[in-house]
Amino acid sequence: MDVAGAPYEVRIAPGLIDRAGAEIRAFVRKDRVPVITDANVAQAWRARVDTAFEAAGLTAQWLILPAGESTKSWLYLAEVVDFLIACEIERKDRVVALGGGVIGDLVGFAASMVKRGCGFIQIPTTLLAQVDSSVGGKTAINTPAGKNLVGAFHQPALVLADPDALDSLPLRETRAGYAEVVKYGLIDDPEFFAWCEENGPRLLAGDREARVTAIARSVAAKARIVAEDEKETTGVRALLNLGHTFGHALEAETGFSDRLLHGEGVALGMVLAARFSVRLGLMNGQDAERIAAHIGAVGLPASLSALSLTCDGARLADHMLHDKKMDAGTLPFLLLRGIGQTFLARDVDLADVAAFLDDELKR
Repeated sequence: MDVAGAPYEVRIAPGLIDRAGAEIRAFVRKDRVPVITDANVAQAWRARVDTAFEAAGLTAQWLILPAGESTKSWLYLAEVVDFLIACEIERKDRVVALGGGVIGDLVGFAASMVKRGCGFIQIPTTLLAQVDSSVGGKTAINTPAGKNLVGAFHQPALVLADPDALDSLPLRETRAGYAEVVKYGLIDDPEFFAWCEENGPRLLAGDREARVTAIARSVAAKARIVAEDEKETTGVRALLNLGHTFGHALEAETGFSDRLLHGEGVALGMVLAARFSVRLGLMNGQDAERIAAHIGAVGLPASLSALSLTCDGARLADHMLHDKKMDAGTLPFLLLRGIGQTFLARDVDLADVAAFLDDELKR
């Protein structure tokens, strides 16, 4: 990727984690390298990373955090910062984030602050992180008021996306990441959405070729958008938030818990964005139901009834008031005119959203 004159590589290949030491050797100045991960990833990959580092003359300094969305918090941000300072990290050093989107976001944000900004390397171990959160430079933590409300733009020095890492994931986690793959087709590439319809089941079943193709096409799509609008100032990068406004509200209502994974929220959010677009007369119902059919066919939630929520539409809409995209009291919405025709709408009335969600809750 080449973002704001600071290019970095995104390497996509099987076996990258087992070669991690050699892959990062040219990017680190010291033999001791801080590596931050969560307990689940450590159980699956720590020994192999240690072996890979030792083969390259490196030693990993480990910080292992609890797994789960709740780790993206002030509490663990402070722990990461204190750990990096204790490791005597310097501004030209790099820390490794080994894990999914939670670890990548948390470590990237900490790296943006320590010594007023040190470098970091992403080794994403989930499909969601490989196709979306590990590239583009958005880092953040959650607060009680909402998701990703405190953060910074901080680009990694290198991303190593190893599709073999997905073999250690529960199917639910891979499905959640797949939602972000589908997103790129819905934004502006209807041919890629058709590819997903045909190949999504193969990807989820473990087909290596399908995984590499999906990761490469998703990263290329995100790189193109981020290079045009790194810090979301023109509205182009906002297209990457398709499904996220609805999804984040659902995550907030379910307590940012395992009850609804981020990717599951995005998947349902894209279905809702399409159906709301139909309600506004922007999109035909056939396209919206085609989206819902594919989301549901791969095992992702495609209706609000699947969540068994006890709230009303107004409560879900209230969560949106804390969305980080709020601008002068209005909330831009990502809507669709068709598959591959996403656009940013700035005239959506949250009362209309609440009424729509009331109807969807009864669907």
